[in-house]
Amino acid sequence: MSARFNLFENEIAAKFAKRFAGAGLVVQQSPLPRSTQELVSLRASQINGCGWCVDMHTKEAAAAGETAVRLSLVATWRESTVFTEAERAALALAEEGTRLADAHQGVSDETWARVREHYDDDGIAALVALVALINAANRLAVIVHQRGGSYEAGMFAAALD
Repeated sequence: MSARFNLFENEIAAKFAKRFAGAGLVVQQSPLPRSTQELVSLRASQINGCGWCVDMHTKEAAAAGETAVRLSLVATWRESTVFTEAERAALALAEEGTRLADAHQGVSDETWARVREHYDDDGIAALVALVALINAANRLAVIVHQRGGSYEAGMFAAALD
């Protein structure tokens, strides 16, 4: 099945995508480690069933040096030994922030406390913004049936130039 709509070819959608990507630059330029950003984006995308974003964040993470083992274990991070405590806190925040309808109170106090242990205010601001952004990106791609498999590292950045 092909995409229903090309978000990069429509003038309004392209304008929105550029501004959306600009908001993402704030997170990219934050002190939050790039590997954590990609792991969080990948996990939220897995939960949301966004093939395009799973494809993108897997390939971007690999291009940035992330290992195949860690990438393959993101979906089972709780049962894996390859993630730091800080990454585990970020992944828990990503899951709870993505599954808002499932956890009637949103992010638990326990998860928030774990995040607070590992990140300063700038890191937390970046994490919260990232979870919001990746969930919005997942919805955009899923709505238009943007499929995974054809993404190449750097493609998104090049499309917005």
